[in-house]
Amino acid sequence: MSETTTTQPTVVLVHGAFADSSSWNGVIKELHRDGFPVIAPANPLRDLHEDAQYLRTVLDSIDGPVVLAGHSYGGSVLSEAADGASNVQALVYIASFILDEGESTGELAAKYPGAELGTALHPVPFSVGNTSGSDLYIEQEKFHAIFAADVSEPTAVLMAATQRPIAAKALEDRAAKAAWKSIPSWNLITTQDLAIPADSMRFMGQRANATSVEIDASHAVSVSHPDAVANLIRQAARESARETVGAAAE
Repeated sequence: MSETTTTQPTVVLVHGAFADSSSWNGVIKELHRDGFPVIAPANPLRDLHEDAQYLRTVLDSIDGPVVLAGHSYGGSVLSEAADGASNVQALVYIASFILDEGESTGELAAKYPGAELGTALHPVPFSVGNTSGSDLYIEQEKFHAIFAADVSEPTAVLMAATQRPIAAKALEDRAAKAAWKSIPSWNLITTQDLAIPADSMRFMGQRANATSVEIDASHAVSVSHPDAVANLIRQAARESARETVGAAAE
């Protein structure tokens, strides 16, 4: 990718399961107002390690510092992809998983009571070349209540119809790396979340020593509260830049 003349870090936004890059549209609009260059790549949603490898190629193509933010399963992917990436200065987890090595996304989703997403998933077998498995979709009639309760009904209907499925295997894959152990982290906890219980997000954020902020929102917070998401990303960019300057001065 070509070099940019801006002094702002590039923000890379990683969507999770049952969504696509357009779920960041409101957040991107907010960040562009402040002059942040933004990239929201398509997360393959096929295999945790392969998804992370793909994201790493995106990170490696960017000149200058990066603030890396992920929603839901996107957090699982970025934790592995950013390990050892020298240009990533901050990780921002948005209603997200913060896996440790050896843990799976599905395991962390079920760690605390309150997750209802599993009851709404519909598996669809697939076969592509030599690869086969099951894709998981949220049943469209349950999408609004469970995934996006604070999003308008017309918008939720569109999100349900255009949702990207995730391969069941990706939720079962165990993390091999945990970049939050070496990169400063921020954590947005959605207290009305029925996909990842707030207690699970609190546990993961505390373990990662992340700066945590709580908001009364559903799992689809990047759509319902893009301003709050953008504010946390701005905070991470500002505070991590200070830490980088301070470390360089020592």
